[in-house]
Amino acid sequence: MKMLRVILQKEFRQIIRNPAIIKLIFMMPIIQLIILPNAADYEIKNINLHVTDHDKSALSRRLIENIRATGYFKLVGYGTDQSAAIEAVETDKADLVLQIPSQFERTLIREDKASLMLSVNAINGVKANLGGAYLNTLIRQFNAEVRTEWIAPFKQQKPLSIATTYSNWFNPDMNYKFFMVPGILVLLLTMVGINLTSINIVREKEIGTIEQINVSPIKKHHFILGKLIPFWVLGLIVMTIGFTIARVLYGIIPLGSYLTIYVFAAIYLLVILGMGLLLSVYSATQQQSMLISFFIMMIFVLMSGLYTSTDSMPEWAIWIVRFNPVSYFIEVMRRVVLKGAGLSDVTRELAIITGYAILINGWAILSYRKRS
Repeated sequence: MKMLRVILQKEFRQIIRNPAIIKLIFMMPIIQLIILPNAADYEIKNINLHVTDHDKSALSRRLIENIRATGYFKLVGYGTDQSAAIEAVETDKADLVLQIPSQFERTLIREDKASLMLSVNAINGVKANLGGAYLNTLIRQFNAEVRTEWIAPFKQQKPLSIATTYSNWFNPDMNYKFFMVPGILVLLLTMVGINLTSINIVREKEIGTIEQINVSPIKKHHFILGKLIPFWVLGLIVMTIGFTIARVLYGIIPLGSYLTIYVFAAIYLLVILGMGLLLSVYSATQQQSMLISFFIMMIFVLMSGLYTSTDSMPEWAIWIVRFNPVSYFIEVMRRVVLKGAGLSDVTRELAIITGYAILINGWAILSYRKRS
């Protein structure tokens, strides 16, 4: 234990004397939790719409006003020139083109049906799909509204209608920040943990101090623990800073217990820090270690369920997600923050992460070889 204490003292002193690490620990959570939740918005707004109105009737103008009143669409062009609409799409000035044919109102009144042409700029698939879905919904609502107005005067009773009442569970105001911030905090913790530890042992190799450690009587598990514990403490500090920012800026207070989050985070950090140390053991240079950690982080981020639902992924991708520790922590974080889950509700995820921690850190200890 004396050797472990000596290593811990050395590591903490190196961290305190390194201003870059201190700035990283305190500035990264502040900047990322201010910028990312405001940028990662699931709601699509300011969809550029070009309307080609060959009818210019009262009904077509009313449809256009209904679309503009939603606030989701920005009218960037209006007229009868189809070539202008095509040019707007080709120059990326328009995301959608709505073409209203001539005699649209007359056809709708006489034949009880009419057609509209919707063209979608599908370069940005997400914006195109959502924009097209929004516009189709608005057109259906407009259709129902007009038909109700026409039918009602000829009936002595009100037209039949089905009313729907609904309530939003766990996030009543549908505030996407309450959904995103917990996940971003998990990624922040992961980035700090894996990046800092991945260059730890390999840095000792580059500056030559690893040779002094190899010829000393320090045991392998003491050496690995000495490298891991300081960053484990710093990781919990980073998470505390993140929760403070989330509470002050966004008013996010977990419905569940902070104890549940910190217990899970303590074990999760062992997994992430163990991965970083494992990369550091096998890497020859800091550059190599950082490139590999960046590659792993990209997979963790894109297949974590933070931005896209894992249920919509193909089967082979879902299997990869099952081996992604980040996805488990994001799921637990959201359940605790939004649903008030306790330790008894996350025992499965806790058992899986504990297994990862034992496996990865055991691997790191066994793979480190002391050479004189």
